Parts: sequence; structure tokens; C-alpha cells
Amino acid sequence: MATTIFKPFIPATETRPELTARALILGSIFGVLFGAVTVYVGLRAGLTVAASIPISVLSISILRAFGRSSILENNIVQSTGNAGQSIASGVIFTLPALIFLGFDLESVRIFALALLGGWLGVLFMIPLRRQLIVEEHENLAYPEGTACADVLMAGERGGSFASRVFLGLGLGGLYTMFQNDNLFRLWPSQPNYEPNYGEQHLMKGSAIRADCTSEYLGVGYIIGLRVSAIMLAGGVFSWLVLMPAIYFFGSHLATPLYPGTVPIKDMSPSDMWSTYVRPMGAGAVAAAGLITVLRTAPTIFGALTQGLHNIGKKNAARREQPSRVEHDLPPSVVLGGSVLLVVLMFLFLEFKPVPGAQVTALANFMAAVLVVVFGFLFVTVSSRIVGIVGSSASPVSGMTIATLMATAAIFLVKGWTAPAFGALAITIGGVVCIAASNAGDTSQDLKTGYLIGATPWKQQLAIMVGVIVSIFSVGATLNAMNKGLEEFLRMPAPMTLELEHLPDGVQSKGFFKRDHFELSSSDQDNATKQVVADAHKYVVLNAIGSSVLADGKYLYNPATHAIEIQWNQGIGSEKAAAPQGRLMATVINGILSRKLPWALVLLGVALVIAVELLGIRSLTLAVGAYLSIATTLAIFIGGAVRWMVDRMAAKGRDPDEVAEESEISPGNLYASGLIAAGGIVGLIGVCIKLYEAATEKNLPRFSDHNPLYHDWVSVVMFGLLAYSLYYFARKPMKKDEA
Repeated sequence: MATTIFKPFIPATETRPELTARALILGSIFGVLFGAVTVYVGLRAGLTVAASIPISVLSISILRAFGRSSILENNIVQSTGNAGQSIASGVIFTLPALIFLGFDLESVRIFALALLGGWLGVLFMIPLRRQLIVEEHENLAYPEGTACADVLMAGERGGSFASRVFLGLGLGGLYTMFQNDNLFRLWPSQPNYEPNYGEQHLMKGSAIRADCTSEYLGVGYIIGLRVSAIMLAGGVFSWLVLMPAIYFFGSHLATPLYPGTVPIKDMSPSDMWSTYVRPMGAGAVAAAGLITVLRTAPTIFGALTQGLHNIGKKNAARREQPSRVEHDLPPSVVLGGSVLLVVLMFLFLEFKPVPGAQVTALANFMAAVLVVVFGFLFVTVSSRIVGIVGSSASPVSGMTIATLMATAAIFLVKGWTAPAFGALAITIGGVVCIAASNAGDTSQDLKTGYLIGATPWKQQLAIMVGVIVSIFSVGATLNAMNKGLEEFLRMPAPMTLELEHLPDGVQSKGFFKRDHFELSSSDQDNATKQVVADAHKYVVLNAIGSSVLADGKYLYNPATHAIEIQWNQGIGSEKAAAPQGRLMATVINGILSRKLPWALVLLGVALVIAVELLGIRSLTLAVGAYLSIATTLAIFIGGAVRWMVDRMAAKGRDPDEVAEESEISPGNLYASGLIAAGGIVGLIGVCIKLYEAATEKNLPRFSDHNPLYHDWVSVVMFGLLAYSLYYFARKPMKKDEA
């Protein structure tokens, strides 16, 4: 069979408006908006919403209203705007950990680390583009990137293409309005079943649940049955094998089993997953990622060697310019920019250290080197992972945990166990996390550009512009939520202790720096607030991993020798829990204080080794083991629909014909609309929540006691949405309109 030569939507020989001022301005506006919204969502729920497809849909309509628009312009808009979402994801997963470790979160620090990490992610991805996007075009689907290209092409071509995308957008949006917890909430968003059979409590500790969102259904359809099934296998192992085993062996323990803080018998499946399964999943993702990097090392080395070789051939490059669709930023910009950013990282750590975390120049130099090593490692892994499972299911936090564990282990060997080194490790992990997050979304954007025929260097430049613009809204939103949601509560009973002999896990952070604060009342019926003057007298205490105090900050009065006030900061409170940031702080503190559950981490490593011995690529399964089964099961349903559609389409037809239609098929277009619907309507729900929080007015919603608020209704409605995907994927488009 002859190899099919890929042809982009816009030929390489054709030039259209692309990197225009209006495209950059509109993309920057979207970057600011989606960056702020992502911070809000991530801090509250620990989840982020993919932005490229919603931005593309909005851009098509907005630019069309201002006159004739180009598909390449719309691509620049989504590339620029999507940088805000990816930067925000990396920031909120790591930097809040500084708060939990007792350090202040400064705006300048957020801006600097976000800029360094964001640009490193773009620069490190550039030499990988040809291998991952071009050479492995048939192997790496990049679901969101492919869906985004379908949306852009549908908007450009109109007719049946556009109608199929917007049909998915309309039905998916209507479904999400009634399914989303932030909107009407007519039925449960996540049906849940927790087995518990007989007197022996068989399968207790396990759970079967599905996050029945339109975007997960669409992602599953695009990545297909094979990948989604392997992901679900990881979820089945964690939720239906490991967790029941943990309950079986640990339910008889009267005391908590580290790292848990409550006995296993009192844990819900979600508690068990976050406490015991996630560390195992982090070890599995780290091991699988390392194996992936070792497997692709020759290709990576070849790409870097070729890049260095091209630097010495500037004259030849001038004589033979690459095709428009193959023109990346030159290797000199990549290497020079990377070196410059590393130098800036060193200078920033040297002259602007975390307050109270001053370390030597050697430690700062090692931090800069570790940023390069781990940054390139996980940029490579992230770029490949998102090609398999998509950005929505990419375990960026797992890769960050692996970075933190390795960094903290090095510090532990060197004897650097002071709190300052914990802050330094978070700084390293934060830059690496931001770089990996932005590299993953950059890969999706470049896949979109490859499919539609965009100019790579213009996209890469647009993403870097988006990074610069979005970091301001990300930092401002982060600080606003931390200060706006904080509370000062009087302790139920003052806790007497001596400042010179603090309990284990409690540290003094110096005197309180404000003149006064408002003391909130824990009585919901009493809204009055008491102003406490002369606040300088209090000493700030930070507790993490203590057996005496719950994690958090407290105000200690030296005159009474007692803790009198509990200082609940906005980030870390019930309204903005920041679960990933809390996890990062726990990992760092656990290693430096020698309390990390290494048995769970090594269990994940052993799982990956066993899977590799079976001849199965372990990375996808490791991702599934790390994620909640609610995510993997919903994605699998989409993959099963894709399998049924492909099976019916292959009956009596030439396989080459089926493969030829797979690039822009009715199912892919409709699935793209479902993904866009989940993103756009979900963001509308977030905006409504922001409005309610700002105005203290709650919009009307259906009660949990309405007749349709049952799990079986959620299953039926999700099944109907899945059937609509099957139906419209099987319904052919009109050839004359395509």
C-alpha cells in the first residue's frame, strides 16, 4: 500500500493573513480571560478546562463580524489565548504550595516564574515539533488539537461541516446546562455506586462512577477505543482492585495509616484515592515517563544534533529556505533563548529569594540546572502524553510530583532539609510544571496548525506573546482569591505552648506584619465582625504534618503564651482548596522530614515494570491509574462509540476509503462540538459562580429533591448524548456542501 502524503487545508504555496494585529489583540484578551477563569476553577476544584476549542469558536464569530477573516488568523487567536489557560494550570498546581509551607506569595514571583516556565515550554517544544507533529502524525492523535482544527476548518468551509460542529455545540451545550453543578443541576453530574456486599463487606472501598460531561465523551471518541480502554484498565486497577485491598487489610486498624490522618475504616473511596492511590499513581507516571524518554532518547538526540548542525549552515539556509509550513523559529533562537532564561532563573533566585528562604549561590545554580534537566525531560513527556490522551487528561501534576520528589531527594542526600529548601524545591517544580503544561498545549496548537497549514514560527511567536499577557491576570487572580477569601477565627479554646519548644511540624514565621485584621464570627447567624488592633503583637505559626495542629496558619500571643487566632487564608480554605498545591507541599515536607510514603511510590513503579514486561506501553495505563475512574470511564464510553461507528463504517467498504475520511469525519466534527460545548458552557457556569460570590446573590437552581435528581437519570441522559454522537457520526455529510 502506498504511503499517503498528507496535505494541509491551506497549501504551503498559498499565503493568507495570519499574524495580524487584530488576531494578537483578540487572542491576548482571551488569554487574560481564560487565564483568570482557569485560576478560579483550578483552585476550587483542582480541575482545568481546555480553552483552545472555545476560543476558536468565539474567534470565528467575532472576526467574521469585523469583516472577512482568515482561518490562519483564527488559529493565531486560539494559540495566543490558549497560553493563558496553560500557564494558569501550571501556576495553580504548584505555587500555592508556598503558602502551605508558610511563605508569602508575591506577585513579582508569580510573574517571573510563570514567564520563565511558559517560555521554556515553548522553546523546548520547538525542536520536537517535526518528530512529534509531522513524523508521527498517524500515531499521535492530539485530540484537542485535531478537534480544534476541525472547528476552524468547519468555520472556514461553512455548509455541512459548520452545521455538524455547531449541532454538537448546541446539543452538548443544552445537555451541559442541565448537567453542570454550577448551572441548573437538574440531575447529578456524576453518578456513583459504591459496592458493599454481605457481612464481609466485599468490594468495600471501591467505587464505580463517571463524570458524565460532553467534553469527556468527545475526547474519548477522538482518541479511540484502544487508548481509552488502556486508560480505563488503569482506573479499574486503582479503584476496583487496589482500593478494596487497602480496605480489606486496613479496616481493622484503630489508628490512621500514614499518610492518612483518619482510620481506613472511616475513609470514603475519594479519601482513599487521594491518600493512597495518588502517590502510587505519581510513582507510576514518573517511571513510565522515564521509560518513554529513554525509548525516545535517540530521536531527541537526533533532533538536537540536527538543530546544532543547522546553526553552522546559515548561509545554506538562506539559499534554500524551508517551506512556509515547515518554518520554525531558528535553532539559534531556541538555544540562545533557553540559555538566557536559565541565566535569568539563576539571577532571580540569587537576588530575589523567597523571604526567609535565602540560600547560597551554589544552591541557586543547582536549581537553575535542575530546571533545565527536568524541564526538558517533562516537556518531552508532556508533549507526547497529550498526543495520546489529550490535554484534559494529561497528568501534569503527576509529572510535577515526580520533579519535586527527585529534587527533594537530592536535597535530602545533601543534607539540605531546612524549610528554605522546601520553598526552593517548589520554585523548581513550579517552573517545570508551567513549562510542561505550556508545552502540552503548545503541541496541541502546533498540531492544529499542521492540519490547517499554518506557519509554525508565527504560531510559536504568538504563544510567547500570549504567555507575556496572561501572566498578569493569573497572578492578580491568584492573590485576589487568597486575600479576598481569608478569614480570622478565634480558637474555640486558646492552646498554650512555649515558643521555644514548638511541637513537631509547627514553625514560627515571625511577627504578623499587618496593623489590624477583622475577626470573623463562626456563628452564621451573627454577621458582625470585630476589628483587632495592635496585630503586630502576634507571632505567625505555620503547621504542616503536625500531630497536634491541623495544617494551616495560626496567630500566637507571646503575652499569654497561647495560640488565640486561626488564620484561614483564602487559598487552602473550603472555598479555594487548591488540592494540587496542598499535595505538592505535603510531598516536599514528607521527603525533607523523611515521611513520604515510599512504599506507595515504589508500588507504582513496580506496576509500570510489570506492564512493560507484558509488552504494553505503560504510560497510558499509568495515566489511567493516576486519574479518577470517573474521568477514565466517561472517556472510555466515547471510545466505545468510536469503535461501533468504525465497525459499522468498515462493513462492505474499502479500508483505505474509511481511513481517508477519518481526518475530517462527521463523528470527529460532532465530537469537536461536544468538547467545545463542555468548555464554553462550563465556563459560563464558572462566571455565574463568580457573580454569585461577588454579589452574594444565588441564582435559582433545581433542588436536589426534584424528581429527576437520581443517578439513573444521569446515566440515561449520558446514554442519550452518546447515542446522538453515534447517530450523527453515522449520518453522512452532503458532498456538495463539504
